[in-house]
Parts: sequence; structure tokens; C-alpha cells
Amino acid sequence: MKNEIGRNFFIPMPVVLVGTQVNGKANFMAVGWCSRANASPPMILCGIANTHHTPKGIAETQTFSVNVPSAALVEKTDYCGIVSGNTVDKSSVFDVFYGTLETAPMIRECPVNLECRLVETVALPTHTVFIGEIVGAYADEGVIRDGKADYAAIDPLLLTMPDNRYHRLGEDAGDAWSAGRSLVQRA
Repeated sequence: MKNEIGRNFFIPMPVVLVGTQVNGKANFMAVGWCSRANASPPMILCGIANTHHTPKGIAETQTFSVNVPSAALVEKTDYCGIVSGNTVDKSSVFDVFYGTLETAPMIRECPVNLECRLVETVALPTHTVFIGEIVGAYADEGVIRDGKADYAAIDPLLLTMPDNRYHRLGEDAGDAWSAGRSLVQRA
């Protein structure tokens, strides 16, 4: 038997820090609605409430960054989600660096950083979806294994709703695009 759980249920989502410049100053916001959007060229999308300060900077600069914090940064990440850059200067919360885009501030403390050029915005009733082409991707040496990102080493944060809890990755459940092969052979 299935029970109704309410429409505010979401699958666990990665928590990232979206960075942009607003009025020439670095600003960061915790975002839980972020996903890959396209393979080639690589694109990522972030859904951000229209009432936040960050969309102003993305509109101004046409750039943004997506920074993947480790669980060790949970306090600073949450802080960036509960205070607004409209009233609090968050430019000094982190050590900031820039890649090829000079208006997409990135966070040195985050193990992975993506700098993005805005490709498209999609206006929704309460949020705007920002789709960005990833023009630069950076990772700390300690989170790279065999030339690929090691997610256990990155130790990313996940968000669950509606309980509003942060989580960490668990153990592997299987290999994508191969765990179901035995079912293909039976068909």
C-alpha cells in the first residue's frame, strides 16, 4: 500500500554554492536545485528563487560559478543559504579565485569548481532556471583518481526535502550502464 506524502517531496539533491558578482563584489548562495543539463557542450542548470540576490548578478555578468562544497564546509554553506547578499557581504567568507571568466568567482576551499557562461534562462512562477555552459572545471589534486573525480574524496553534501537535512554519500550500489545487463540478456 502506498501512502500520500505531500507534493513537496524531492529526491536527494546535491548542494552547491553558486557564485556571481553583484555590483562588482563576489557573492555566494547555497543552491540545492542543480543538475547536469547537456553533454556536449557540457551544461549545468540551477533553479534559484526570484526573490534572491544572486539572480541579479547572473543577469548583470552573464556568468556564474558552481562550487561543490565538501561536508567539512556545511556550516559556511548553510550560512550562505540563510543570509542574503542583499543585506550581508559574503565576499570574504571564502578564499575567492577566478578562471578564464573574470566575473564568475569560485571558492578555493571547495574541492570542485565549475565556471559557467549563461546560455539561457527559463522563468518559472517562483524560480528562474539558469542554464550555463561549463567553460572551466577545476578540482583539488586530492579528489582526482585515475584522471577522474573521486566522489568519496570530494565528500559532497546532499539535501533532502521536506525534512531539510544535509547528508553525505553512502556506499556504492552498483555500476551505471552495467548493473542491469543480466536483465537485458534475459529479454
